[in-house]
Amino acid sequence: MRADGFAKWSRRFEDERERRHAQGDPDWGRGATLHPAVWASVQRFQVGEDGDGANLVGKADRAGDADYARAVRLFVAEEQNHARLLAGLLAAGGMPTLTGHWSDTAFVRLRRLMGLRLELLVLMIAEVVALRYYRALRDGTRDPLTSEVAGRILSDEQRHVPFHCERLHASLAELPRPVRRTVMALWRLPLLAASLVVAADHGPALRRLGVGRLRFVADVMASSDAVVSAVLAPRPDAWSNADL
Repeated sequence: MRADGFAKWSRRFEDERERRHAQGDPDWGRGATLHPAVWASVQRFQVGEDGDGANLVGKADRAGDADYARAVRLFVAEEQNHARLLAGLLAAGGMPTLTGHWSDTAFVRLRRLMGLRLELLVLMIAEVVALRYYRALRDGTRDPLTSEVAGRILSDEQRHVPFHCERLHASLAELPRPVRRTVMALWRLPLLAASLVVAADHGPALRRLGVGRLRFVADVMASSDAVVSAVLAPRPDAWSNADL
């Protein structure tokens, strides 16, 4: 890791916060029109983005790196902004938000049982799946407001992945190389399971967005190659040359 450690990530998050403030919100007054299956899918993803991140922040604080803890707080703030943007999109289409969904409840409970390293591995599953989902939502609808909201969120997620990769790289570096490789090989198994669950749960919406269930799963698993390489590589920022 370079001398500035995670301070560079704090600066990147702060720069993005300033750019987002200057840009302002999408024009919610345009309204949004989507197929009911897509609306239902967006509602479930909005629940997944919503949360205070207190558990992750607490673990980051206990890790003893003030720069990393600061960056995690800024990451959580971006995730909360995603929930706000999706809620705004739902409101623009006259759709309510959900109070909860079983998949999000199970995912959060699982993460809370773990230390920072394992929590990040589980969080990365959600991030990698989200990359493919928001790309489908951005590109698969003719609704301009939906495409704009999905594009903004996707841009953030493309920064979140290397951020977590860098922390996981530093954390796994404490383990012998064969163990690191085994951990990341095993990580693909719950990623596959999660992508299958999302493909099944959001299948009707994905079809409307032009992505079949099998293609969605295949694309998620293909993108995991870049993530595994980034976590294991001596320079995890090399991920940026990969197609995520």
